[in-house]
Amino acid sequence: MIWRSEAIPTITEGDVRLRPLRVSDSSTWHEIRKRNQAWLSPWDATVPREGAGAGEVPPTFSAMVRRLRHEAREGRILPWVVEFRGGQRHRMVGQVTMGGITYGSLRSAYLGYWIDQQFAGRGITSLAVAMASDYGFEALRLHRLELNIRPENGASRAVAEKLGYRMEGFRERYLHIDGDWRDHVTYVLFDGDIADGVVARLRSQVNSRGQ
Repeated sequence: MIWRSEAIPTITEGDVRLRPLRVSDSSTWHEIRKRNQAWLSPWDATVPREGAGAGEVPPTFSAMVRRLRHEAREGRILPWVVEFRGGQRHRMVGQVTMGGITYGSLRSAYLGYWIDQQFAGRGITSLAVAMASDYGFEALRLHRLELNIRPENGASRAVAEKLGYRMEGFRERYLHIDGDWRDHVTYVLFDGDIADGVVARLRSQVNSRGQ
């Protein structure tokens, strides 16, 4: 696995690349999200209609990117575009975000992700999350990573289990998703749980199935 050091590193593994989200991604990002609205909306975070922040206007794409890049420079978040190489070029197919990055005595973060339905089922999401996981442990020296997933999201839970994340517990009404407070299950992975790294584990599974 190859990564280039910067506030938001670019990481490459085979045909999958994680790179920083850019303002120039606006038209492609909006096209993918619009085309995948029905596919993604059951899992998308939303803002409650009551309480602090209720009714706030979503930021423009450029404002969102600037905020995320600022948070990345502060070491709190890593927002990556997931690209897949088909033929001679890479194209955007989704996102992986490492958020809640905390050091000190906790040294923890969480990962969230989505993919274009056209590219689901090809192992791209699993590899992208594995790449981000290895970066969290190897480069950031984190102790713990977690994935918080709605119980109904079988595809996302399959990604977690394939990568060696184990189910830690249940969080009732944990996040506001698709218009209401939704229950989540938490999957965790600790530094050292997978000796050779998450990408290596995934590659060995693929190779064993091919034999």
